[in-house]
Amino acid sequence: MLQQTQVERVIPFYKSFIKQFPTAKKLAAAPLSAVLKSWQGLGYNRRAKMLQQAAKKLASRQMLTVNELEALPGVGPYTARAVAAFAYNQDVVFVETNIRTAVIHHFFNKNTTIYGSVSDAQILEILKKVLPKGKAREWYSALMDYGAYLKRSGISHNARSVKYAKQSEFVGSLREARGAILREFTRGITSRARLISLLGTSRRKQMKTALKALIKEGLIT
Repeated sequence: MLQQTQVERVIPFYKSFIKQFPTAKKLAAAPLSAVLKSWQGLGYNRRAKMLQQAAKKLASRQMLTVNELEALPGVGPYTARAVAAFAYNQDVVFVETNIRTAVIHHFFNKNTTIYGSVSDAQILEILKKVLPKGKAREWYSALMDYGAYLKRSGISHNARSVKYAKQSEFVGSLREARGAILREFTRGITSRARLISLLGTSRRKQMKTALKALIKEGLIT
């Protein structure tokens, strides 16, 4: 849920989602429509579908390696290593936005003035040297909180990162079109004509594109 979504926005959705699907087995057994309905308002609905696909593989497992985690639907290098660190306390290194801010602030701020010049590979090399062995869970909790504190204090160096990119506007976007279609679908049976007209005649072409993609991805049938 935290991928591309702010913590404050996620918290109420997380609490509601966990109440409805408290275990991987419960999530795996639920109909996709119920999962998507619970996800409504968060956006990037493919995350919900991939989370359920991952739950189906996790339901009978206790612990996975980083490589096994990374093979799950929707899980990339960061998520796999974050789970390894927080769930299993494994000594792994990974980068996310607050970690990036903290490392750039202390190791690159004085010597780097060019935007988009610090790579995650450079940050990972530093993290390998400073990670306290056997304390990954505690270390990353503190490091993320510290990076968030720097941002709240008006200090953010992520624009210096090679990875930096501003998120596109939501209004008028394909993301908005996809969300509108899924929201309508969770209310019950509807027609193609109604779906492609939800956001007005000027956006019918975009709605057709969104509908075609959602069907192809298996989010709706």
